[in-house]
Amino acid sequence: MNTLPLLLYAAAGVAYAIHFARRDPSIGRTATTLLLFGALVHTFVIGMQTMEVRHVPFTNPSRAVSTFVWLLALSYLYLELTTDERSMGVFILPVVIGLQVIPAIYPGMEYADPVLDSAWFWVHVSSLLFAYASFALAGVLGVTYMLQFKEIKKKHLGYFYTRLPSLQILDVMNSRAVAVGWLFLTIGVIVGAVWTAQARAAAPDDPNLQAMSLNDPKIFMAMLTWVVYSFAVFARRTMGWTGRRAAWLSTVGFAFAMLNFLPIKYFVNTSHTFY
Repeated sequence: MNTLPLLLYAAAGVAYAIHFARRDPSIGRTATTLLLFGALVHTFVIGMQTMEVRHVPFTNPSRAVSTFVWLLALSYLYLELTTDERSMGVFILPVVIGLQVIPAIYPGMEYADPVLDSAWFWVHVSSLLFAYASFALAGVLGVTYMLQFKEIKKKHLGYFYTRLPSLQILDVMNSRAVAVGWLFLTIGVIVGAVWTAQARAAAPDDPNLQAMSLNDPKIFMAMLTWVVYSFAVFARRTMGWTGRRAAWLSTVGFAFAMLNFLPIKYFVNTSHTFY
């Protein structure tokens, strides 16, 4: 079921690349249309999986990645439609396509652990996935800001300068994405702590629940990510860290978020293994 969204995302990625090279408005509209269809089909897939397991499908790692990709695609579409700026699609779609390959190849099965049957848990995970999607946008915006900045610094106003938004627009977009991501990450962390306390009381013998602490790699990286983005928000508001410094912080923070979301999730034993 995840193959069709992948194919549509791939087609959109090609269209965005052609639009970026040629700056043809008609190709840009085609790219947006393909991405919109991909997101709609992906919505249908996730809806079917939700009906199958009776909750949003993300306790299985591959389905969590699929849900993250869906949220990232929707977040970027919102950004594009509200700014009428399509040049970022060539940078966002490779992330979307690369991650969607995982659920397309390894779809996995949802395992319903009774300990996860809690509204607090679903709010916790949903908030974190939306936060990571926002951080992905901010990370890509940070990279493109640096590309634009280097061309201007070298006084070589060439390929990227004529195709990317101005530094001011990139900085504003980055600021909004980081702020939204930080808000949902904070909600996810707080709700996760509440859920853990309740779940431990209900299942005192569950080894995963008892092992949840800062010694757990996944929890430690989540808190480290929160610290990085908290500093980014604080530094922008009180220390005037905008522009290049903000771009670097959002890029580093996204690297931490993806390290926690993929390598640690798949290759490290953590207390968050419920399947």
